Amino acid sequence: MSENKKKKYGQSIDPQKLYFLPLGGSEEFGINLNLYAYQGKWLAIDIGIGFASHRYPGVDIVVPDPTFIEERKDSLVGLVVTHAHEDHVGAVAHLWPRLRCPIYCTAFTAIILQNKMADLGVEGADIRIVNTDSTIYDLAPFNLEFAAVAHSIPQTAAVLIRTDVGNIVHSADWNLDPQPVIDDGTVEAPFRKIGGEGVLAYIGDSTNAQHKGRAGSETLVAEGLKNEFAKQKGRIIITLFASNIGRMQSVMRAAQECGRSVCVLGRSLINMNAAARQVGYLNDLPSIISEERAEHLPSDQIVYVVTGSQGEGRAALARISRGDHPALSLSRGDSVIFSSKAIPGNERDINDLKSLIVASGAKVVDHHSSDEVLHVSGHPSRDELKDMYEWTRPEIVIPVHGERLQLQAQSDWARECKVPQTLVPLNGSLIEFSEQQARIIDTIPTGILAVTPSGLIPGTHRSLTQRRKLQYEGVIFISIVVDRRGHLADEPQMSTHGLIDPTFKDELEIIEDMEEEINDIIVDMSVDDRSDDNFIAEEVRIGIRKLATMTFRIRPRVFVHVSRV
Repeated sequence: MSENKKKKYGQSIDPQKLYFLPLGGSEEFGINLNLYAYQGKWLAIDIGIGFASHRYPGVDIVVPDPTFIEERKDSLVGLVVTHAHEDHVGAVAHLWPRLRCPIYCTAFTAIILQNKMADLGVEGADIRIVNTDSTIYDLAPFNLEFAAVAHSIPQTAAVLIRTDVGNIVHSADWNLDPQPVIDDGTVEAPFRKIGGEGVLAYIGDSTNAQHKGRAGSETLVAEGLKNEFAKQKGRIIITLFASNIGRMQSVMRAAQECGRSVCVLGRSLINMNAAARQVGYLNDLPSIISEERAEHLPSDQIVYVVTGSQGEGRAALARISRGDHPALSLSRGDSVIFSSKAIPGNERDINDLKSLIVASGAKVVDHHSSDEVLHVSGHPSRDELKDMYEWTRPEIVIPVHGERLQLQAQSDWARECKVPQTLVPLNGSLIEFSEQQARIIDTIPTGILAVTPSGLIPGTHRSLTQRRKLQYEGVIFISIVVDRRGHLADEPQMSTHGLIDPTFKDELEIIEDMEEEINDIIVDMSVDDRSDDNFIAEEVRIGIRKLATMTFRIRPRVFVHVSRV
């Protein structure tokens, strides 16, 4: 970002007005990073990861680029982490060293965050535990209150932001589960209270804004799991989101009632269970048993809880289905229960995984094949959103956390619910609140960083661009040896990737054509041109790329190395 751009963005912010700026999580799932500005100070809410698309070959995880707020970190009063899901907390350990501000979160979230920082060797973070008991936290000029909400992970909190010029309800993820199995669910009173004071804007979860009705209750899932377990005669393998501690509790209770022990496979599940027990969850249930002990139990006395509900290739369930997990392989009579839903974009991987499971002789049990309730969403559907609007009575609704389809759905629904104004942001939309209205006054540059073994690199990094080209266009490597006069001293050596199969005779003829072309290019050069190795390499590169483009109808990358003897 140039100095002129930095100055422009700074000048567009009036210290006397309140601003909202999403740097990630609007127009996409994951990569959440939200900022508020007032009186020259900034407040950050959540910094999460996202899963890399095919556009980033060799990269599994991406995080939001914090450059804008990093340049203003001296004015950053704090980072709030609303809950311990990866798309909200997963990038904090990666990026906090660039911000070095206090972190505010609930006790369970703090444990998860501390573990992540320990894994990355991050030290010195100032993590401050908050409560959802009406306590007001002064992060001047922002006064924060944390309101307990139901979600598919313990101790999730919405953030009620009070300022001199207006109040904001930042919901994070939530639903209105009427009978949660862990914690007390969404507490209505704080939202009604701030609604009575006046709410300038509700900024919240759009994940299920297209869905009518309500998300449902974890109590129904607990009953459904118990009933489904009772139907199974062989081993039960169940996969779920590792962070759903309420679901884990329901699995363990269902197993207990059916006379089964529980074994957990998968690092993230093991870590989440340990964190939950550390703050008092699951402690009234039997301990999980070891892999070794599970191997010796009869098939009708064991439940395996495993990672991999989204078809992740390196997760426990994928390895089990391929037959390369050291502790468990599938066989006829086993049942694999999916207590989860597909995150958009993962459907193909999940279907491929289910096919492998069926091929092994095991049975797949999911919401398509079972009469029982095996999963409910942790996000609000339309009737729940309507309740929230009625409690908080906002002047403005700004939908976040979703792709454009979900954001627009919440905007449309809010208007149907008679909210005076809605505004759909994009990442980088600098939104100014003024006189009970909101408007986009600027667009701030945003981006992502790819998580690699050597550290974080920009999503525009040359290595990623080159990988994409190689992935779609193929590559040709050519090695040429010339004598002192620049004539070929031996036949060119050539290898291709992503272009031909050398076991096909017709395709081998393409290599012969390329070798002839190299010879012709060098023969046609002048004596002076043949004296320059770089000139030879460039002429051969251009000529072979033209020939390959005509042959394959794509433009492969061509690399030429010239040696002189």
